[in-house]
Amino acid sequence: MTVLAAAPAADTVVTGVLGFLVVAGMGLALFFLLRSMNKQLRKVAPGPQWREKGRNGRSGATAGPDPAGGPGGPGGSRREQQPVGEQDLPGPG
Repeated sequence: MTVLAAAPAADTVVTGVLGFLVVAGMGLALFFLLRSMNKQLRKVAPGPQWREKGRNGRSGATAGPDPAGGPGGPGGSRREQQPVGEQDLPGPG
């Protein structure tokens, strides 16, 4: 007669409940660490400058060359840089 299901040999490593609990615990710890990191980064990192410019009602064009040599400065574009995906949107007016 052939045995289809037999107990593993004594020298074979078998994952069990303890292995699952260790992996699940590490996943749970990772979840809480990432949540805490996001909370701390929201406190530290300011929002993008282009969002604040839009809130203040400033127009998309620059008044003149930027003394710091930015987008409107020497050799640069006269158009203010916009976030990716917003270049094709129609401007005000």
